Amino acid sequence: MEGEKNEVKGKVGDQVMQNPQALAALQERLDSVSHTPSTIIESLPRSVKRRVNALKQLQVKCAHIEAKFYEEVHELERKYAALYQPLFDQRRDVVTGGVEPTDEECEWHSDREDEEELADELMKKATVEENKADAAQEEEPKGIPEFWLTIFRSVDMLSDLLQEHDEPILKHLQDIKVKFSDPGEPMSFTLEFHFEPNSYFNNTVLTKVYKMKSEPDPSEPFSFEGPEIVDCDGCEIDWKKGKDVTVKTIKKKQKHKGRGTVRTVVKQVPNDSFFNFFNPVKVSGDGEALDEDSEFTLATDFEIGHFFRERIVPRAVLYFTGEALEDESFEEEEGEEGEEEDHEEEGEEDDEADYDPKA
Repeated sequence: MEGEKNEVKGKVGDQVMQNPQALAALQERLDSVSHTPSTIIESLPRSVKRRVNALKQLQVKCAHIEAKFYEEVHELERKYAALYQPLFDQRRDVVTGGVEPTDEECEWHSDREDEEELADELMKKATVEENKADAAQEEEPKGIPEFWLTIFRSVDMLSDLLQEHDEPILKHLQDIKVKFSDPGEPMSFTLEFHFEPNSYFNNTVLTKVYKMKSEPDPSEPFSFEGPEIVDCDGCEIDWKKGKDVTVKTIKKKQKHKGRGTVRTVVKQVPNDSFFNFFNPVKVSGDGEALDEDSEFTLATDFEIGHFFRERIVPRAVLYFTGEALEDESFEEEEGEEGEEEDHEEEGEEDDEADYDPKA
C-alpha cells in the first residue's frame, strides 16, 4: 500500500515538473508562505538585522527629505497660481458677460472635419435666419449662461451632490477660485465660490478651506506618500428667510394620550443639497475615531476638494464642452481593456496548467 502511494506521488511530481505553469504556480505559493517580511527578518543573523535597522533609519530620513520636497512644490504651485489667475479672471469676465471677446480671440481652428462641416451648415442656416428676421428679434444672451451649472451637471462626482432645488442658485455662480496658503503658514488651499447678488443668500463668496499635511507620521513613517488633506472648514451661509435649501420643514401630527386632542408640530430637518458641502464633517480634535459613514463622507469630501483644485478650476471650459469628460472616459476604457487582456492571458495559462500530456 505504501509503495502504491509513493508511485502516485511520483507520477504527480513528474507531471508538475513537465508543466512549467504548474511549477511556477506552486513556487509562487511557496514563496508567499515562506518569504513574508517577518520570516525573512527572523531568519537573518543578528548582525544583519542590526544593519537592516540602520537602513530603516536612513529610509525615515529620506521620508523627511521627501516631505520638504513637497513643501517646496506647494510653494511652486502658489507662485504659478499667481500667473494663472489673470487668465482665469479673463475667463470669468467672458462667462459673466463683463467683457465681449474680439473676433481674433474667438477664432478656434478645429482638426475635426465633421465639426467644421457642422459649423458651415450652422453658418448657412444662421444667414438664412438673419435674412428672415424681423424687427422683433430675441435678446442676445449675456456671457455664457449656466456655465458652472452645466459643469456640475456633467461631472458625476458633482452631479451626485446636485439637487433640483440647488440648480436655480448655481445659475448665479460666477467663478470658482483656488487660493494657496501664504509662505510660512500651515499648508492648505481654499476654494472660493463667487456668486452674483441673488434672492437666496447674502454672501457674495462661499469658502471651503482644506488643511493639508506633508510630513511622515511618527508612528508609521514608511506610509508617507506626499501631502494629504487632513481636515476641512466650511463657512456659514447667510440664507435669506425661507430660502435655506439645506433644511426642509415637515409637519407631524401628535395625539395627546389623555385628552385625545391632536396638534400639529412643525420642525426643520436636514435636506440633501450641494450646499451641505460648506458644512463638512469635522475631524475630531481629541483623536476620537469617526464612525464608518462619517469616514466615508469625509474621504469623499477630500476627493471632491482635490478634484476642484486639480481638474475643474484649471480646465473648466473643457468640462463645459465635455472634452475633458471624453478624455477621462477614454482613459477608463483603456484600463478596462488592459484588465480584460490580463484575464484572458490568465485563462490561457490555467487551461495549459490543467492539460495532462499523458492523458
